[in-house]
Amino acid sequence: MSKGDDKGVIAVNRRARFDYEIEDTLEAGLQLVGTEVKSLRQGRANIAEAYVSVERDGALYLINADFPPYEGGNRFNHEPRRHRKLLLHRKQMAQLAGAVQREGRTIIPLRLYFNDRGLAKLLIGLAKGKKTIDKRETIKEREWNRSKARLMKDFG
Repeated sequence: MSKGDDKGVIAVNRRARFDYEIEDTLEAGLQLVGTEVKSLRQGRANIAEAYVSVERDGALYLINADFPPYEGGNRFNHEPRRHRKLLLHRKQMAQLAGAVQREGRTIIPLRLYFNDRGLAKLLIGLAKGKKTIDKRETIKEREWNRSKARLMKDFG
């Protein structure tokens, strides 16, 4: 997905690229109940504090993602912060689980969106945590790019 392609985007984890160095990205499906889909269609979700965990059965789960209850859902509404299973191929799950166990990587959600067919998808990233000095470098580079763009606009 490019930067300008935000048609079906529901939630973006903006903090992830600052805190982590993303090595690989992967698109995963989500196992959702009806009221969760309706809540997502209203554009209400928060994945800023969420992460992906490998459970005992080898499956990957999205943990701590907040999908607020659907207002018209009455007593059949979903639990807002329940663990949601990610739908991936078995080989992909094994590869991600191996990277987490052997190399100490983290799996984080980057973007939650609806694809062209109207299905909810989660873009997850295999990441390595950044150290404080790396974060400072990121800030310096971002500020330099902003000032460079300002100078080019004024004097360019």
